[in-house]
Amino acid sequence: MKKLLLMAMLVGTFGFTYAQSDYYNDYRRSITDVNWQNVVVDLVLTTVQANQIYALNDRYRDYDSWNRVYVRNPDGWRTERYAELERILGNDKYLKFKNKYYKGQNPVAYYNKNKNKDKRYKHMDKKVKVHKVKQGKGHH
Repeated sequence: MKKLLLMAMLVGTFGFTYAQSDYYNDYRRSITDVNWQNVVVDLVLTTVQANQIYALNDRYRDYDSWNRVYVRNPDGWRTERYAELERILGNDKYLKFKNKYYKGQNPVAYYNKNKNKDKRYKHMDKKVKVHKVKQGKGHH
């Protein structure tokens, strides 16, 4: 019984883990998945706005520089990055950006959805749930 409970707790823990490097990969994809030159042209951005976006995209050039800032809060990059983008673009252009590149969805939510989709352990969730149901019926 104790082994089973310990296993269930471990599986639950692994089911919710999302490695620090996965957050960084999401951060990198938020930059590389968008053609920023097209954004500049499509939204008719000023040279100052374009330069601010390019500087934002170059802020953390590697994992170590990113990790120094987000080691304790790897989720923080999402809200900070998109708040900064909204500040640079202004509300109207940010909404156009969001609609075109994220289908109207908040980019923070877009990348946050990936956090709980760690496929490495998804198959284990079902086994734990089935086992808990079977275990509960046996003790009534």
